Amino acid sequence: MDVRFARMLCVLCLVVVVQAFTQEGFKEVLLKQLGLSEVPKIHKRDLVNLVIPDHVKNKYISMLKRHRVKRRALPSLAGILRGIPGNTGEVLYSESTMRQKLIFDMEGRIPKNSEVTMAELKLFKKPVDRANLPARQSHRAVSSARVSVYWVQPQQDGTNRTSLIDSRLVPIRESGWKNFDVTQAVHHWLRNKRQEPMFLEVWIEGERVGSHASEMAKAVRFTSQDPKDKAVGKPELVLYTLDLEAYGGPGDCKEEAVTGKSTCCRQKHYINFHELSWAQYWIIEPAGYQAYRCSGGCLQPPSLLRRFGYGERTCAVVESSPLPMIYLVKRGNRTEIEAAEFPNMIIEKCSCITDG
Repeated sequence: MDVRFARMLCVLCLVVVVQAFTQEGFKEVLLKQLGLSEVPKIHKRDLVNLVIPDHVKNKYISMLKRHRVKRRALPSLAGILRGIPGNTGEVLYSESTMRQKLIFDMEGRIPKNSEVTMAELKLFKKPVDRANLPARQSHRAVSSARVSVYWVQPQQDGTNRTSLIDSRLVPIRESGWKNFDVTQAVHHWLRNKRQEPMFLEVWIEGERVGSHASEMAKAVRFTSQDPKDKAVGKPELVLYTLDLEAYGGPGDCKEEAVTGKSTCCRQKHYINFHELSWAQYWIIEPAGYQAYRCSGGCLQPPSLLRRFGYGERTCAVVESSPLPMIYLVKRGNRTEIEAAEFPNMIIEKCSCITDG
């Protein structure tokens, strides 16, 4: 009885995962997890001047790092990119935020038949000119600034979509190299398969709300891609890859799986939230994700076993992991931002299971 009950639970979990890979099924899973009967009526105007609170941003980043896929082999260095000659990577200033644009040429930089397992953005923080620091206020001292890295996706209408990639506090008075995990940004770029370079933005903000924190954050400067910037240490994008011939993921499909000629395996299947009409304003982060799906055939049991109740063997999900997300919620007339992880959204392993 215990075995049958466990099998029923397993099948129910797999149904949830499989449903997530159709647009309607995916919507049903999200609504069920949030306890909602319908998608909140979120409009583009709700995103105007949208600011993700620090506590939500930090929660999302910590969930991303906790569920980072662990590889079975160490990746090898694929290359160090230092920006495109002639592009300055301009710096934009506003009342509370400084934005530094970075441009990297990715075409031909990633070896064939390999997978990017890790990517780091290295920025050199210039020494602080203490003479330009604002006078210390009577309230609590400010020692750090919030530095966030965004992937920028240019749209056909001339606007940009941004996706939060990494964010952390950087000491204002310390200089030297600061590293940020931008693996997700490279995966986004690879998925879009565009000929254009990869665009990143570095946002520098106060570590907390208030004019004094914002003024202190303005003292944080990183070396830019501008050739006129003679400071040591240009921005670097460091790529690490894994040779799929030697260290392919467990049970991942090869090319023949697409035509159904392979045994049961895990096939890439990307879900782009920006292309789903009901999700494009509701889900803020991520822009999309690699959900995977199970594909391929299975060896069938002998006819003798079928007489004893063994059914057909099919390729199905046997292991999955959660997906962290930032999304909007409606509470009366208020629109709020929350972060949570949704279970069974990423397929980690496929295998042949027997019906009955």
